[in-house]
Amino acid sequence: MDAATCSLAGPVVSSEASLAREFEECLMDCPRLAFRVALGVLRNPAEAEDVAQEAMLRAYRNFAQLRDRQRFRPWLVRTAWRLALDARRTAARRERHETAAMEGRSEPEAEAVAAAREFERHVAEALDALSEKLRLVMVLAAIEGYNTREVAALVGIPEGTVKTRLLRARQQMAEKLRCVVKPIPAG
Repeated sequence: MDAATCSLAGPVVSSEASLAREFEECLMDCPRLAFRVALGVLRNPAEAEDVAQEAMLRAYRNFAQLRDRQRFRPWLVRTAWRLALDARRTAARRERHETAAMEGRSEPEAEAVAAAREFERHVAEALDALSEKLRLVMVLAAIEGYNTREVAALVGIPEGTVKTRLLRARQQMAEKLRCVVKPIPAG
């Protein structure tokens, strides 16, 4: 019985080792990519680092279930993206609670901070109002600075589709922010 157990354990161990090697190969520059995607959503390096670590942990745990290993990078981008959105929603809820607790304090600098936060909230809401497809392209291209070819490779869509989605995302955000931004008087 021991011989049978040993003969079965060999392929399992080598399969796990080859899976680990394959994961390490896929992982080359992905931690930085996951961080940059998260930073594009959160705009806070510490929070983005936490999200990137969580994305890498999920990638490690679920790598064996990934059918097409060539799609690892796009899969990781989507995972980091969704985790960052979740983290931002949690932070927004926390901020609403803190703001509600601080109601009644009226200091000049507090008003400026509140106005800046209000504008950031409007931008975040405009970004959130975009469909997931448009939002992902907008963050990767406009915020993260990837060119359309790189975004197409990361997301797994044609470059022309990236350009179209980026144009639509910019138009929709401009329309949503038009009522928030006051025109600057001439002269």
